[in-house]
Parts: sequence; C-alpha cells; structure tokens
Amino acid sequence: MVVLDVDGVLTDGGLYYDESGCTHKRFNVQDGLGIKLAATTGLEFAVITGLDSPSVRRRITELGIRHYYPGQHRKAPFLTTIADNTTIPLAQIAYVGDDWVDAAPMALVGLPIAVANARPEIKGLARWITTAQGGHGAVREVIDFLLHAQGKFEDLWQNWLQP
Repeated sequence: MVVLDVDGVLTDGGLYYDESGCTHKRFNVQDGLGIKLAATTGLEFAVITGLDSPSVRRRITELGIRHYYPGQHRKAPFLTTIADNTTIPLAQIAYVGDDWVDAAPMALVGLPIAVANARPEIKGLARWITTAQGGHGAVREVIDFLLHAQGKFEDLWQNWLQP
C-alpha cells in the first residue's frame, strides 16, 4: 500500500484562489494515470491530508482511492487505522510526504519516502527521496519504482503497447 499526502506530494503545494475565494490545486496527470495503472495490479492507495477541499475530493474520487482521510493534521492515528482495516502491516506500507505533518506517519512505515522538495527534516526520515518534486511526477516515480520492484512494470507496459 502507498499512503500519500496531498499538498506538496500530489500537488505542487500551491494554493490558488479565484475571485470568489474558492481554492484550487494543481494535480499531475502522470501521477493520476500511475495510480490507476498500479491499482490494476492490486496496489492499494490511501490519502491522509491536513486540508479538505472539494477539488481534492473530486480528484480522489476520479482516481478511485477508497481510503481518504481529509482535515487531519495528526496523521499517524489514521495510518494505524488504515493498516488495521486493510490488514496490511505498517512494515509493508510506503508513505510519501513533504513536511512536518508527515513526520510521525513516516516513522511508522516500512518505506518512508520524501519528495525532492520536501523539508530537510523530512528528507532525514526518508529511506528514499524522489528526483521529481511534489506535484511534478513524484508519485508516478514512486509507483514506477514499486512496480519494477514487484516485477509488474514490464507486463503492464507490454499490455499498453497492444493495439
């Protein structure tokens, strides 16, 4: 299972306000396709985020992510809940984060990952740091790495080459 933060991981961390005061966020389509492709191989995803917004809810729904915990600044308890509900041990979970709110859950999992533009303290907790920045393909980089490690990448790729 891969657990993701939103702001700074699935997005570039920017908050965009329109004239009516609504907040908008920028998501990376390659990250999204990677999530959908990986899900077809049985890889599960969860999202725990400090903020809650309609645009994030929409994106999570579009991607088919079933485990979504918005408005959570203390993320570790929800990570434990996810592990309990899915019977996936914490040692078999990857967590991708970028800022201090991700520190506690990163300390609990088997594969803590920081995006390239994460805070230095978060990079210090990570076993792996992506080369891509959050919101710019970091999640896809993680997914491709995991699919290669599981021996699933090549079959998935070959399937997409078929007419």
